Amino acid sequence: MTEAGRLAYLARVMSKAADEEEAQGWATARTLAEALPFIQIYDREIVVIKYGGHALGQEDVAKQFAADAVLLKLLGVHPVVVHGGGPQISRMLERAGVTSTFVDGLRITDAATMEVAEMVLSGAINKEIANWITLAGAEADVRGVGLSGKDARLITAEKATRTRRDPDSEAEAVVDLGFVGEPTEIDPKLIRDLINSEDDYIPVIAPIGVSSDGQTYNINADTVAGALAAALQAKRMILLTDVPGVLNRDGELIRQLTLAEARKAIASGVASGGMIPKLETAIAAVEAGVESAVILDGRRPHAMLVELFTEHGAGTLVRT
Repeated sequence: MTEAGRLAYLARVMSKAADEEEAQGWATARTLAEALPFIQIYDREIVVIKYGGHALGQEDVAKQFAADAVLLKLLGVHPVVVHGGGPQISRMLERAGVTSTFVDGLRITDAATMEVAEMVLSGAINKEIANWITLAGAEADVRGVGLSGKDARLITAEKATRTRRDPDSEAEAVVDLGFVGEPTEIDPKLIRDLINSEDDYIPVIAPIGVSSDGQTYNINADTVAGALAAALQAKRMILLTDVPGVLNRDGELIRQLTLAEARKAIASGVASGGMIPKLETAIAAVEAGVESAVILDGRRPHAMLVELFTEHGAGTLVRT
């Protein structure tokens, strides 16, 4: 190829790249314009986000989640994050030679397990998520604030109880879950103060509660998210996890469930294991006044943004 030919070829390549870059710019502008109606719907509304699953252990996913949370805040939404940490707790327990047992997705928690759970949840994970948010929002001074349910009487809890049917005798037996709790009262004053502050804070809450007599309890993060969403009268509750949502018996995603259909999914066994407390949480939150709850895959880039600001949605929506 002659020198003139090479220059002509290079010019064509650069022109094509410029055209593609311009087209991408127009596509971005079109997306923003199409999101305007949804941005207005959620303007100054509270959205409670439960962030959990195996995605918690992936730094790139955590950074993307933090950036999306900051974007929500800058768009006028008030995100409140509740996080889990089951896989991280399990890994820490395995190092100590402790095997975990689960009942309906809830970990049986003795005193030693409780100590590890609080250390992992209120310590390492909570502060890491708050820090990622602060770093992502540095230019606009959006800051993550790490809390646990033990702060400012945020979550008062009591011992959780569960029963299990014996397959042979069909008798119901009470299962002792140890230091697993259920929230009995949510005091959202501190969260509201952070939300209503002149500064841009995003609360990040570890699912640890305390009883009226001072006993610390590990609480299912989905349950905490639902109780907090109800107390704050949130517009939407988002349960980010590591599955696409509720799947039917053929493994296909169920896009939407009414409260009655969600209960049926639990009773029929379509929802099992860890999906049971997620659906129970969604049902309870919607019954308590949250407009809707959605279960979706937090590993997918920008899943929250797709859910809130597009017509397509993502995951499984639970509504009245």
